[in-house]
Formats: sequence, structure tokens, C-alpha cells
Amino acid sequence: MAHPHVPAPSSPLRRRTLLAGSALTLAGTTAATLPAQRAFAEDAGLDPTGTTLAERAVPEAGPEGSYRRLTAGDPSPFLVREDALENPPRKARTDTRVPLAALVQFTDQHLLDAQSPMRFEYLHDVTGSAFRPQESLTTQGSVSLVERVNALGKGPHTRRPLDCVVTTGDNTDNHETVELDWFLTVMDGGEITASTGADGTWEGVQTSGDPNYWNPAGGVDDRYEQAGFAPIPDLLDRATASHRSPGLDVPWFSVFGNHDDSVSGTLPSDWGFLTEIYTGSWKFTGFTSDAANRQLESRVRTAATSSIEGTRTPEITTSADPRHDHEVTPDERRAPFTIEEYLRAHLDSAPRAGAPGHGYTEQNVAERTGYYTFGIAEGVVGIALDSTNRAGFTEGSLGHAQYRWLERVLTEGSSRSYDALGRLVTRRAEDTYFLVFSHHTPGTMNNLLLAPGEPELRHAGWDVANLLGRFPNVLAWVNGHTHTNAVELRGHDVPERRYWTINTASHVDFPQQARVIEVVDNRDGTLSLLSTIIESAAPYQGDSLATLYRELSFNDIHADPSQEGEAQDRNVELLLTAPGR
Repeated sequence: MAHPHVPAPSSPLRRRTLLAGSALTLAGTTAATLPAQRAFAEDAGLDPTGTTLAERAVPEAGPEGSYRRLTAGDPSPFLVREDALENPPRKARTDTRVPLAALVQFTDQHLLDAQSPMRFEYLHDVTGSAFRPQESLTTQGSVSLVERVNALGKGPHTRRPLDCVVTTGDNTDNHETVELDWFLTVMDGGEITASTGADGTWEGVQTSGDPNYWNPAGGVDDRYEQAGFAPIPDLLDRATASHRSPGLDVPWFSVFGNHDDSVSGTLPSDWGFLTEIYTGSWKFTGFTSDAANRQLESRVRTAATSSIEGTRTPEITTSADPRHDHEVTPDERRAPFTIEEYLRAHLDSAPRAGAPGHGYTEQNVAERTGYYTFGIAEGVVGIALDSTNRAGFTEGSLGHAQYRWLERVLTEGSSRSYDALGRLVTRRAEDTYFLVFSHHTPGTMNNLLLAPGEPELRHAGWDVANLLGRFPNVLAWVNGHTHTNAVELRGHDVPERRYWTINTASHVDFPQQARVIEVVDNRDGTLSLLSTIIESAAPYQGDSLATLYRELSFNDIHADPSQEGEAQDRNVELLLTAPGR
């Protein structure tokens, strides 16, 4: 693929001087992880308003496991992580630093058609994402997140106006056309009516009377009522009422996630008769054969680990007729979109602020590719990767053509790099700082299956991580997928070859957070990535649907409190040795 041109700064960054020497160690070897360092208290310019540096959602007092309301809790602390430095940084760097860029990462919004017949809710004890009590409110929750970013407007540390938002995949839940429409409307602005099927009638499992699901109208002794969920009789009527998104005030860029590319984020999009169920009347509640159900459960449960072995889990070999015990009103808007349709929808959208196509181009459509470069700010370039594997399964990897494209982009944007043996390579080129974005984390890029009709070599996460480590001006690899806040140093014996991997929690599961990243040059031989966690604009208590969205997600019987991460994974200053210093 002839890659899109890497945007050139309007004035070149200063040339980096060469290192006197380099260690001949392979890129990507992991340095010992150091603990988070002291609190960063000398930032007099900090404006914590609208961030978790001011307050964050915490549960009210009550027994563990009981239903609890949320309230404003103490701020999440801000820590300095010096793990990447050989020597302590200068304390007075806040007086000399220069902001280079400020952006927000959204990830895993999962805009969700909860009435779709192509849902696997009955598997929620196998995978909690199959059914969530808050899933009728995804559009309202995401609109509130957009409102938060618009109100924030700038980086809390540098007060630099936000340059852009990058959403790192799983923008839709089941890659339905209607979900894609809702997602684009949330981000660009407009009216949303998050309902499919029959007008005025909810046809999803939450009115089924089945005790395995939360029935918000009440009258069912279901598992959620037993866990303390109180009835909200008008919830589904309010969820399906029209509401409006203001759209983002800043440009935004889009990245593919596995849920944007496959059935339920797991099964190949061309997997037999299942694609026909999307627009039909039969609600998928399992197979007539118990053996087939067990095989499907096994396929879902082992979707990630089976890909490591490079082989598929067994196909469903017994009678696989779906049960016909539940019907819904057919809706053509539920049709699964193709790769080309996903890209075209972005190109045809109408953003409020720049970034036509949201990073994608006509070239992406013609070549069915989801990777590109984009300018974030002068001298700071984003690289959007498509880590999904169209062979199916939740985990990802990069195709060989994309891997070689990534290598070319980094090479052409750097005046020096290191080869696989750790030898320094210099060239005539302008240096640019790179931030790399993908849906999958390095550790979840282990799916090396060949996609049907695409016999292309695949590259695992460790391979991509090593490639990034060859280029000193790669500052961070930013991703989602795990629904967990996690910040880790990618270590190396050569300080300038270290970079950060930044993984952010989802906006569908608690804690429903996003992340601001500010890039600064401290002018003392170091750079900093200032990471600040934000929540939606919804109040912690009240009757707004976005408030309920957050509260229900905390009380979900499958909620995982560890997804908030530790303090060192949230509000942190991530220091790096500046290239050439």
C-alpha cells in the first residue's frame, strides 16, 4: 500500500544529536518496572476542573456486593513515573516546559442495539459482555462523555486547547449499520433515537420475564432484583426516546476494533447463516442442540487462547438449528456493515470540527484498509493501526503489508533508528514525535490466523512492540480492548528507546472513563506525557439516563472493580528521555 504522507511540521523540529553509543540489545527487552514515584505537587498551572483530579465516582458506604449508589469521592492522586529515566528529572521543569499537543482518548464505547436478534445474552455467565443491565443506555452515556470533552476544552496541566479526540475501537458493539449511525451521530452531533424493531415496544430480553436478565419494569424475581436492583418502570421508554448529541468541538479520529469488524466481536462476519439473523425476526437464544450450545460456549470462552495456537476451535458439528422461541420485528437497519461501508460512512459524515473522514481516505476504501497517519499538532503525528483479524476471534495482530507500511512511516519520519541488532542507523529526515494508536494491546495481539481469502503473514504484539522500540521518537502506544486502565513502560537498555504503553478503560463498563494526554517538552533533556482520567459530564446521582448508565454499570453482577487500575495507571506524568539527549 502506498501509505498516506506523514504530515510535515510547518517548521522542522530541531535536529537531534547522535548518541555517543548504544547498547546492542534487542528492541523491546523489558526493563525492571519501578514503582510510581512521588506526587507531583509543584504544578501551579493545574486546572483540575472536570477531571478525576478534582473528584471521581465512588460507591456510597454499604456491604460489599450490595447495590450501592455512587457519589463524589476523593480525587484520584497524581503521580510522577520516572521509570524511563536514568537520573531524576529537574524539579523546576514546570517553569520551562513547552506544550506540544493535547488530545483525548475514547475507547470501547460499544454503541449497542440491545433489541437485536443477533445478540448472545444467554451467554452472559460465560462472558459478562453478552448482557449488561445498562446496555439500553449506551448512546446517552457516550453523549455525556462528548459533553465533558466540550466543557473541558483544554489540557488540565498545560491549558493547551485540545487538538483532537482519538477513539481506539469497539465504537459499535455488533457491527450493525444502525449502531454505526448512532456512533457517528454521537461524535458529530445530531438527533438519536436508540431503538430498533417495533415502534414503542421493547423487544429485547429486558421485557422477556426471564429471570436471567434484569427486567427494569419489575414484577420478576430475577437475578438482578435479588442483587438489589430496584424497578425503574419507565427506563426503556426513556431509553428509546429521541435525544441529541452536540457533537465534538474538536476534530476526532477513528480506529477499528474487533467489535467493529466481526459478529459480537468474536465470530467472522461471514460466518454462515448468522449474518441472516441480523435483519430477521428470530431472536437468537441458542441452538436446538445442547451439544451445539456447548460448542458455541466453548468457542466464545476460548476465542482468545485458541488463536495463540494458530488453530481454530472446532466448528459446530452437530445440529445447529437456532431455537425459534422468541421473535422480534425485522429491521433492515440492523444489517451488518462491510469494511467498505464502515469506511464510507466516516467519509460521508459531517463533523463539526475538521478531520473529514476522521482519518480515513478514499484510498482506504479502495484498498479495504483501516490504517493511516494524521497530524495531531506541529511535530506530533498520530499513527492509527488496524489490529483486527478478519479471521474472527477477539484478539488481534497486524498483517504483513500494514507492518511494512508502519516501518516505512517511522523510518521516513525519523533521522535515526536502530536495526534488529541494535545498531544505530542515521539518514536525512526530519524528526517527528509519534503516538501510535490501536485497539488491541501488545499482549492481546496474539491472533495469527489467516483470514479467509487473505493468506497474509500476521505479526504479533511483541513483534510490533520491538519495531516501535527501534525508533527513539515513538513516545507511546495507546490502546483499549481490555476495558482496564494500565500504563506500562516498554523498557530498553538504551534510554531513548523506551516508550509507554497506555491502555484505557472502556466507556461501557465501570469505571466508564476516558483519558487526556498532554505532550510536553520539558526543555531539560526530558519529555513528559501528562495523563489525566476524565468521566462523563453526568452527575453522580439523579435521574438522568447518563447517571443511571454509570450507576448500573458499577452494580452489574459481572462488574470487575480492578478495571479502574491502580493509581499509577490513571493520573500520571510519564517521563521520557528526549531523543538525542
